[in-house]
Amino acid sequence: MAEQPKLPLGKLLIQKGIISEDQLRIALIEQKSTNEPLGKLLITLGFVTEATVREALSENLNTQSADLNSLVVDAIALKLIPKDVAKRYRVFPIVYERATDNLILAMSDTSNIVALDQISAMLVKGITITPLLVNESDIQRAIDQYYGFELSIDGILHEIETGEVNYASLGTTSDEYSQPMVRLIDAILADAVQNGASDLHFEPEQSFLRIRYRIDGILRQIRSLHKSYWPAMAVRLKVMSTMNIAETRAPQDGRISIKFSGRQIDFRASAQPTTHGENFVLRVLDRQKGIVPLDGLGLAEDELNLLKLMIARPDGVILVTGPTGSGKTTTLYSILNHINTESVNIMTLEDPVEYPMNMIRQTSVNESAKMGFAEGIRSMMRQDPDVILVGEIRDKETAEMAFAAAMTGHQVYSTLHTNSAIGAIPRLLDIGVLGDIMSGNIIGIIAQRLVRKLCPSCREAHLADEIERKLLGIPDDSGPQTLYRPVGCDKCAHQGYKGRIAIIELLKMTPQLDELVARRASTRELKNAAAESGFHSLIDDGLRRVLEGVTTLEEVGRVVDLTERLG
Repeated sequence: MAEQPKLPLGKLLIQKGIISEDQLRIALIEQKSTNEPLGKLLITLGFVTEATVREALSENLNTQSADLNSLVVDAIALKLIPKDVAKRYRVFPIVYERATDNLILAMSDTSNIVALDQISAMLVKGITITPLLVNESDIQRAIDQYYGFELSIDGILHEIETGEVNYASLGTTSDEYSQPMVRLIDAILADAVQNGASDLHFEPEQSFLRIRYRIDGILRQIRSLHKSYWPAMAVRLKVMSTMNIAETRAPQDGRISIKFSGRQIDFRASAQPTTHGENFVLRVLDRQKGIVPLDGLGLAEDELNLLKLMIARPDGVILVTGPTGSGKTTTLYSILNHINTESVNIMTLEDPVEYPMNMIRQTSVNESAKMGFAEGIRSMMRQDPDVILVGEIRDKETAEMAFAAAMTGHQVYSTLHTNSAIGAIPRLLDIGVLGDIMSGNIIGIIAQRLVRKLCPSCREAHLADEIERKLLGIPDDSGPQTLYRPVGCDKCAHQGYKGRIAIIELLKMTPQLDELVARRASTRELKNAAAESGFHSLIDDGLRRVLEGVTTLEEVGRVVDLTERLG
């Protein structure tokens, strides 16, 4: 049987109905000026995902493909290929099979004969190579993660102190010597991203500079540097975030955009004058982490179905509430990503735009150009939107415009700073929204908090004691209940916790609740009516997670008040 001729990638993707002729034409025009591979350009333009291109290529080349994030890396395989070779040929050794003398090699281009020949010649005689097609950005991330950092912070500090060039920190791709302070800031930013930090704090004290990362919602001190480093570091950060380097007495805001491990990372920068110098805080905006699939939010199945029902309603307001840093933006973007199709016109008004998304018209609020939230909604209404996202409802005018948009047949999403889903009703009344305008126009309210997840490698089982059983609502006559507590190991930096998960409460408005809102009923009445309709509170969701062994009672108690359960 004759081998089927290989189709060009563009034609193959069109044949599968993944891209259109127009999209291919745009990518080919772009390719003429950049000389980038077609697959990479299609990903950059947002027409396809990396996984789609990888699967199409593997099918076309008749090779296996894999997701590197789900593979376990072999230390022996790592020793077979040096880091500089891995970076040069964009390859990563996954597993060395001793029995067959076979090295499974992740490659971004499995048809690169030159790379395969060079690596074969370098390996011990008799070792064969099995190429596996993997996303290029995953390979770069794995190289940085498993071969250690390309930029050594200690090496650069030693260089600044002694004047000796630390060649290891220059990296294999750098042809010329770059200023050590530039590399020091790059190294700290890379280190923060590698460690999964959401914020970086540069805090000058009287005699030293403290550097702290916020990891999983908790601040951790990472380093202390001599105060003499800070002026040059602050200037470098200001240059990167396009701030005025001469201004040191007024607060400033800026934005930094850098590529790490093949992916774009943005930082929102803020400088604040303090008694010992300027305090710098950077918020990490990682686009890949910013958008989670709807079923990845961790909702129970009935709650997930309820959320999908709420999203399906064509008009009305959906509010997401919670304090700063509780993941409201991530939830909203996940919902928008779920409904983002060519048949829907989604427009957003944010302060500022945090995660750029394809097909969604995103606008930043600009008070100086008279483009506040209320003016922005008014302008958007003339842009034929189906869905409008308003970054935050802060005042009466914005709230009224949001409800006006909902009453004219639009779906409106927004955030509000309240402690609970039911708490959003009195908050809106307090802002000045009339009860009868709210009634019938709110689809539902989502409240959430983020709790740390127990490290699966070191969590320790124990039997629930009397207070824990009472909090969890476990009857006295039922058998023993196993819970888990944090311990701490190398994998979680001895914290006992690794990563975070959202605990969420969903309040779907019912005719009974609408009636209570219209007559400005008390919070107690609203709570009772919600409970009758099967409402599960934040505490219920948090305790579900404790029983599943995902987190601890202490962690849930850190973000919600558990004392009412002991009453």
